Formats: sequence, structure tokens, C-alpha cells
Amino acid sequence: MHKAGFVNIIGNPNVGKSTLMNAFVGEKLSIITSKAQTTRHRILGIVNGDDFQMVLSDTPGIIKPAYELQESMMGFVKSAFEDADVLIYMVEIGEKELKDEAFFNKITSSKIPVLLLLNKIDSSNQEELEEQAALWQSKVPNAEFFPISALKGFNVKEVFNRIIELLPESPPFYPKDQLTDKPERFFVNEKIREKILMHYKKEIPYAVEVDTEEFHEEENIIRMRSVIMVERETQKGILIGHKGSALKRVGVEARKDLEKFFDKKVHLELYVKVNKNWRSNQNQLKRFGYNQK
Repeated sequence: MHKAGFVNIIGNPNVGKSTLMNAFVGEKLSIITSKAQTTRHRILGIVNGDDFQMVLSDTPGIIKPAYELQESMMGFVKSAFEDADVLIYMVEIGEKELKDEAFFNKITSSKIPVLLLLNKIDSSNQEELEEQAALWQSKVPNAEFFPISALKGFNVKEVFNRIIELLPESPPFYPKDQLTDKPERFFVNEKIREKILMHYKKEIPYAVEVDTEEFHEEENIIRMRSVIMVERETQKGILIGHKGSALKRVGVEARKDLEKFFDKKVHLELYVKVNKNWRSNQNQLKRFGYNQK
């Protein structure tokens, strides 16, 4: 008997969805930073066993959209409800509610299995943990409850095993050696964007999109050329920094991560271009792979 199914992870920004998915997959597929709205796309991570295939889906954190890009991001979350065989609803210690009531109602009325994961319990005490557990179990009575620490690995294996039990009987959806549904250039873009999220403040990380225009793999090296899009000239100046020092740091750190990811030497060229108001431009959003309303 072979099992296979889609396991979709949803929740507010910063609850640790990406950390959990990376822990399950054993590879760093999703960006992890302390900033909200880090995940913009729906990213699939595929875990294969002898008799199962778990297709994990990390979606953007649930927010109230303020512009076209965020509308598109919430479209990815909506799609996660449509094809899920198991739904993971992730919250963190101290959280009280989901930021969108309609999504919350979908979770509580779901006909598919729901696992409610209370994350970051390593930053809590027993009394607070018990209070939070009671609160969330009363809010989502249709869910199985697991207190976890995705970062420390506490209870992660138990959740993983429970998901396998809940998967329906099915042949694999993807080849058994496939790790994700995204092309290589996508991960180049994400590694660069991760470094920008780490090193820049205020609006800069949210005004940025990365487009890898060239990706040439040779026997001993991969040569890449990536363009960082910003919305204003002032942002371009900040991103580049004095004599190019800030951009150089992004490039060096991204290259090191990419060499680990691809297990090969990487040559990375970075450029910065102004692409005015791309976050509100339907054609630009389509070009960067965001689904339309």
C-alpha cells in the first residue's frame, strides 16, 4: 500500500511555517527571517519514503492585503485549502487569533484532517503553555493538537508520523527523486531576497523582487546573473550602499548559501534596477510568478 497527499501549512506571519517545512524536508527550501511576509509564493517541498509521498506546501502568512502583491499572496493561501489532504494550522505562544476571519471559519469547518500546532513552546513556561493549549483547543475543536518547537525539533517527528498515518492511499504525484516543484532560478532569487531581508530595514525588503536572468551550469561551476528590482531611485542607492559595499555583502552571503544548496562552485553577478510600482502592476506581478485574482 502506497500513500500520498498534499499537506498544506497555514497561519499568521512569523509563526514558523517555513522552519517546520524545512525540518520535514531536510533542506532549506523556504526563507527564514525574523521579518513578516517573508514567504511570498506557495512553495512545495516533497518528502518521499518507501511507501509514502508527502507534498508539503508553505504558504504566505495570512494578512489583510494592502496592495496588489499582497492580494496575490493571499490567493496562494486560498489555493492551499482547495487541494489539501491534511491541513496544518500553525500558531505560536501568545497568539490569540487568525488575522482573517473567513480563513479561520474555513479551518474550523474543514472536512479534512486538521492538525493544530502550537509553536515556539521553548520560549514559554508550563502555566502559559496550558493556558494557550486550552484556548486553541476550544477555538478549533475539530483539530488534533500538538505543542511543538519547530526550531528545536520538539514533537516534530511525532507530527510527521501522524501526517503519514493521515495520508490517503495514492500513487506518488511527483518523481521519487524530486525535492520541490520550483525551478532552480526560483531558489537563487529566494536566497538573494533572504539576505536583503536580513540586512535592510523599513520598506526596502518589501519593495524588492529578484529576477535571475541567466543560469548556466558548467561541469565545475554555475554562472548566474540576477537583477534586483526596487521601486525608487532612493531604494537603489540604499541597496547598493557606499561604493557598492552593501550589495557586495548580499552577493557574498548569497553565493555561499547557493554553493551549499547546489553543492557546486557558484559565480554570481548582481545588478539593481528601478521598476516603478511593480507591486501594484498586474503585468509585472504576472511576470514574477504571482497568481492573479
